[in-house]
Amino acid sequence: MNKTVFALSMLACTAPVAAQDISAYMPGEGEGIVYFLPKTMLKVNIIATRISYKPGDLCQYANQYLRMNNVSSEPETYWEIKRVEVCSAGVPDSTKAYIIKLKDKSAMGNVELTNEGLIKAINTSAPEEKAEEYVLEKPQKHENPRKYMTEDILIAGSTAKMAELTAKEIYNIRESKNLILRGQADTMPKDGASLQLIIDNLDKQEKALTQLFAGITDREDKVFTAYITPEEGLENKVVLRFSNLLGVLPANDLAGEPIYISLKSLAPIPVMPEDKKKKKLEGAIYNIPGKGKVTVSYQGKTCFEGELPITQFGSTEVLVDDLFKKINTRVIFNPETGSILKIDKD
Repeated sequence: MNKTVFALSMLACTAPVAAQDISAYMPGEGEGIVYFLPKTMLKVNIIATRISYKPGDLCQYANQYLRMNNVSSEPETYWEIKRVEVCSAGVPDSTKAYIIKLKDKSAMGNVELTNEGLIKAINTSAPEEKAEEYVLEKPQKHENPRKYMTEDILIAGSTAKMAELTAKEIYNIRESKNLILRGQADTMPKDGASLQLIIDNLDKQEKALTQLFAGITDREDKVFTAYITPEEGLENKVVLRFSNLLGVLPANDLAGEPIYISLKSLAPIPVMPEDKKKKKLEGAIYNIPGKGKVTVSYQGKTCFEGELPITQFGSTEVLVDDLFKKINTRVIFNPETGSILKIDKD
C-alpha cells in the first residue's frame, strides 16, 4: 500500500472525522480515512522446555547410601514439548481496503484504528487489548550445600567418607522433621507459624544435601511462534520441526521431526450474488468470519485441536449508513477478525 494510504490512516487516530459513507478504496481517490479489514493468520505457539542436568559431587554413592537408582554421572541437556496452542491473528487484508469519505455533516463522529490500519471502533474507544501471556517455568535458585555441612563432613579425608557422613546428616534431618510433625520433639514450636518455618528450613537443608547425590535439574520454558496462512484443504503442512537435542527448529531444518498442522472449514465459503457484488457499499463494512477446525500433531499424536474464527471462510457485510444518521451509534470491532463485538446507541 502506498504512503498516501498510511498518511490517511493516521488521521483517524488524531482527530474526530466527519464522515457519511464508506466505499472500497482506490489509489488516487479523494480525501478520507482509509482502513483495512483483517484476514486471518494462524498463530502457532509451541512452548518447549529445555531440561539441563548436572550430576552431584557424590552421585556415584547415591544408590549405596540413599537407595537412589539410575542417577547419572554424566551431564545432559534435552528438550520436551510442553504445550502447543493455536490462535487466530489478524493482519491487514490488502483486498479489503475502504475509505471513509470526508463530508461536512458528521454521521460517524470518529474512527479508531490500530497501528496497522485495522478498524477498532466508530464513535467510541475500543477497550485496551490484553497482551498474550504465558506462565513460563524458569530455573530456580539452588542452595549451596556446603552451608549445611557439619564440621565432620567438611574435614572428611575421602569422598567416600564425605558421602557416608552427608547421608547420615540427611537421615538426621528427616528424623527431626518426623519428630516435630508427630509432636515428639524435645522442644516443640510455640505456634503454627513457627512450626512451618522450622519445617521449611529443614526441607531446604535436606534438598541441598540430597542434590550432592541426585544432582541438579533445571527446567526453562521458551515460546516458539510460527504463522500459517489458512487455506481450504490445508492438510499435514509442516509448521515447525522438533528435536529432543536441539529443540524447536524451522520447518526446513531436517535435523528435527515435523510438526504438522491441518485445517478444515466447518462451513462452505459463501458465494456473494452478482448483483450484491456490484452494489455500492454505503455504511460500515465488517467481516462475518467463518470457522475452521485446526489440528496440530507430532509423531502421530494430536497436540492441539480446536475451532477458530477464519475470516477467509466467511463473508463481508455492511452496517447501513442510515443507522448512523438517525441516532448516535457506537460500534466496537474485533481487530483480529473484523467482526462486530458491540453496538450501542443513544
